[in-house]
Amino acid sequence: MDLKQDDKQDGAALFDAGDRRVLAEAALRSITAATARVRGADFLRVLVRDLAAALDVRYVIAGRVARLADGAEGIRTLAVWGGDDYLPNMEYGLRHTPCQDVSDQTMCFHGCAIQAAYPLDTLLVDMGAESYVGMPMIDTEGKTLGILSAIDSRPIDEDKRLLALSLLSIFAARGAAELQHQDREALLELKVAQRTEALRAAQSSLVEQEKMAALGALVAGVAHEVNTPIGVAVTAASGLSAYADKLIATLGGEKVSRRELGELAGRLKAAAGLVEQNLARAAELIGNFKQLAVDQGSEHVTELALRDYVQGLVSAHSPELRKAAIAVELRIDAAIRVRLAAGKVAQILSNLLMNAAKHAYPDGGPGLVTISAGIDAGAAGAACLWLDFADDGVGLAPGVRERVFEPFFTTKRGQGGSGLGMHIVYTIVQQLGGQVAVDGAAARGCAIRIRLPLAAAA
Repeated sequence: MDLKQDDKQDGAALFDAGDRRVLAEAALRSITAATARVRGADFLRVLVRDLAAALDVRYVIAGRVARLADGAEGIRTLAVWGGDDYLPNMEYGLRHTPCQDVSDQTMCFHGCAIQAAYPLDTLLVDMGAESYVGMPMIDTEGKTLGILSAIDSRPIDEDKRLLALSLLSIFAARGAAELQHQDREALLELKVAQRTEALRAAQSSLVEQEKMAALGALVAGVAHEVNTPIGVAVTAASGLSAYADKLIATLGGEKVSRRELGELAGRLKAAAGLVEQNLARAAELIGNFKQLAVDQGSEHVTELALRDYVQGLVSAHSPELRKAAIAVELRIDAAIRVRLAAGKVAQILSNLLMNAAKHAYPDGGPGLVTISAGIDAGAAGAACLWLDFADDGVGLAPGVRERVFEPFFTTKRGQGGSGLGMHIVYTIVQQLGGQVAVDGAAARGCAIRIRLPLAAAA
């Protein structure tokens, strides 16, 4: 590398080689001790301050080579010592400056008349600079990351020149390592952020798939459940047709018995009753399912008659609940009306019911699920809905209780459990600004306590 130097000053040196070595070693130990326990921006700030003191110069600048707003290459300072205190960081272009020579990986030394050597560098004028020592900060791949420079308003003599070049050379290498470490950390943080975003998107996709899978299972259960009353209605309608044919035949005969007509009328009425009853049951199942399906895809806030709404949700899940031999008891005042996002409430209760059916009774029912709810007026009129969901099943082991809301955590790994059901509950409650927790004081089974803020009346 080239070394630029003004004319050396005549006269005997103030210090001999041994004295200069002692001074350099003392300054090196002092700065090394001061910077040993700091990293990043703090390291550079301590470095410029202590270098200024060791070299007895007014300014020390640590800066990074950067592309400025106008597209030109320049220096973006990271730490600037200005004699008595730190100066604000700044940006300046490299053209017509001694820093340009340094950025080209040239050690630059001007013992005096620096302004005359670089007449277009206005920053040197503002600083009242007379002397300049600069050293590039080069990474392990040979790339210039920044500069480290010492500037003073007095000339720098030969003794200080050797000390300055020694210290700047050592600490420019240390500064380059620090900048390279910062670059690697920034790159790592960027990669972590990108991977985190990708994982978040994948998790969101899996949550949506889990919702659709749960809805699909509900469709299958409702379809099976609807088949029963439809089948009974079809059979009853067939009998109704046969009785009607027999009635027509009887009325066409020579003799018509009042008793026979009465029997046929009774059979017709019974068959019609079966048709009506079972078609009503099928319509109720389909209506509950339709409401549930529509609500789960909606975030619309609406006023709900809470008990009736929850009863409809339970009825929509009756096939799965009956298969698991689970009865549901509602402890909700019929007069309670709330304004909530019905779809979100449907998803919460749907996941809690399906979770109880899958996990609460591993050896089979019978079991009892209790759903309780009420309104807490709260402070300053901030009303909220409290919703307690409890089963009398096997409960949660301590290790499971702490992780129940974790995504992908399941005790049914390899048995069809996705580990997302309770995480969906947690996510939805958080989206609604509420709170959800496992009640550790439950004497038996599993109890989930939910608090949801109520929407203001329109």
